[in-house]
Amino acid sequence: MVVTDDRHSPTGESPTFDLSAYLNQRQALVEAALDRAFPVIYPEKIYESMRYSLLAGGKRLRPILCLATCELTGGTVEMAMPTACALEMIHTMSLIHDDLPAMDNDDYRRGRLTNHKVYGDDIAILAGDGLLAYAFEHVVEETKNVPAEQLLKVIARLGRAVGAAGLVGGQVVDLECEGRTDTTLETLHFIHTHKTGALLEASVVCGGILAGASAADLQRLSRYAQNIGLAFQIVDDILDITATRAELGKTAGKDLQAKKATYPSLWGLEESRQQAKQLVEDAKAELAPFAEKAQPLQALADFITSRTH
Repeated sequence: MVVTDDRHSPTGESPTFDLSAYLNQRQALVEAALDRAFPVIYPEKIYESMRYSLLAGGKRLRPILCLATCELTGGTVEMAMPTACALEMIHTMSLIHDDLPAMDNDDYRRGRLTNHKVYGDDIAILAGDGLLAYAFEHVVEETKNVPAEQLLKVIARLGRAVGAAGLVGGQVVDLECEGRTDTTLETLHFIHTHKTGALLEASVVCGGILAGASAADLQRLSRYAQNIGLAFQIVDDILDITATRAELGKTAGKDLQAKKATYPSLWGLEESRQQAKQLVEDAKAELAPFAEKAQPLQALADFITSRTH
């Protein structure tokens, strides 16, 4: 995917941003860092289980957002990489636990058997716990050249994003609403701004915190992230209806089977697509003060609505 933007070209020609090349390069950096973070030691089974899900591929969107935002606001890839990896560890924990029989009871994730199908429910739960705990340790132990005050803010932000005020709270309300026909749009927004949006927002904002971004820039980045987070979930809901299991890498039609309220179920497919598109436009507008430096984040916002899995 090549994103073209001629607003800032002094020659009148359209400079291009090659998102595919950018994603491939950043994914490779993140994959290598994640692999180094988890060598297999005794007891081997738990490390193998954690690595099974952590290194199963995926878009690595959260780490890449963290790296991009840190660079945008004056930081470096090196100072942001430990937090970027921690975000992926937390995200992977949420997927392992979400797939368990007591939650969404799914057999496939990223095109292969879910963790509990390979290692059993007990080890899958412990693998998620291990990933979550190590995420915080990794940030503290591995981050270099960042003032302690900023690092503490990152730790607090991650804790809030994953706890009852974020991901966990959203999951609780999501479980409560399964099978119900009276879920409102307000409740659906709550579920997804917490279950999905909180960690995406932390990914963006933590990158800025690490780089020492101003309060005003952090507010802009927060609004950008909130918009792309909601757009991301709307597109997920659409794909659950329109994509195949092969395209998704997980079971298709799960929301319908579980009688979950989704944006298409409340708005219809076409209105859902329009809402996602508008959210992305609103997100990109927040980046205007950063000019050309924001090209990666602009392109990532477009990527969210154009993805097919």
